[in-house]
Amino acid sequence: MPTMGAQAEEYQTLHMDEVLSSEAEKSTTLTDEEAQPNLEEVEKIIGYSFTNKVLLKEAFTHSSFLSTERSASSYERLEYVGDAVLNLLFSREQYNLYPDLPPGRLTRLRAANVDTEKLARVAIKHGLHRYLRHKKPFLEEQIREFTRAISHYPLHSNGLIDAPKNLADIVESTIGAVFMDCNSIDTVWEAFKDLLEPIINPGTIKTHPVTQLYEICQKNNLKLRFVNLWEESHTVEVFINNEIVGRGTYSLKKEVAQNRAAKDALDNIWKVLGEEKENAQDQEANCHSGELPEMKNLNV
Repeated sequence: MPTMGAQAEEYQTLHMDEVLSSEAEKSTTLTDEEAQPNLEEVEKIIGYSFTNKVLLKEAFTHSSFLSTERSASSYERLEYVGDAVLNLLFSREQYNLYPDLPPGRLTRLRAANVDTEKLARVAIKHGLHRYLRHKKPFLEEQIREFTRAISHYPLHSNGLIDAPKNLADIVESTIGAVFMDCNSIDTVWEAFKDLLEPIINPGTIKTHPVTQLYEICQKNNLKLRFVNLWEESHTVEVFINNEIVGRGTYSLKKEVAQNRAAKDALDNIWKVLGEEKENAQDQEANCHSGELPEMKNLNV
């Protein structure tokens, strides 16, 4: 079984900007005249030649396009198959690669490699989005925005950016199409193992900012509170010990705003912990000197 170690982060940082900017300049949608995707180009990208070309055409057809071509089928059923196949492939590969990892860590590792952002990155990196047939008016701009955003996060943003789900969908639908064409998960893995690089491994996986914030606050006995202002201002605020330490804003999805607020709080929490430590040291010194401990206000 092939090894799936991650590409070196230095290589990613050096070359990702060039790859992404090149892909961003290419069209992200097909005009009516170009409504038939170039199947041969897609086959070259994935390194697999289809026996049933209709499957590949279906894999790149969004439901919004069906009003134009009523005889076609959308990619949703193939996406369903591809999702199951991809999870099985990563489960098998990680089981063999990491014999000492417990099920919980294996599950988290698999989830990081098959989530929406990770698969959307695959679509952008290899230009698969250029073959998607759709009639979604804002998708092209969303793809450009996503392409710009991920250049700041070579491996994964951990929820700080909003990935267009349609990009991840076509990766899964293409995987599903290959599987339905060949009926072999080994053939699917051979076709996609390199396309899915860089693979997130136990050494490169990062803790989600909300999870990390909760863990730090629990460990240090700090009172954590998220304040949801998203309906009013698309903002989420983070309070620790009743003092605001983080704020995140995103207009399209509350979850992204919350993740950004948690990341902002993590960037500021060391000041809180420093003041808590200073308070504890002062109280200990006062106790040794026989003085009553003096309470300090926490100002962040």
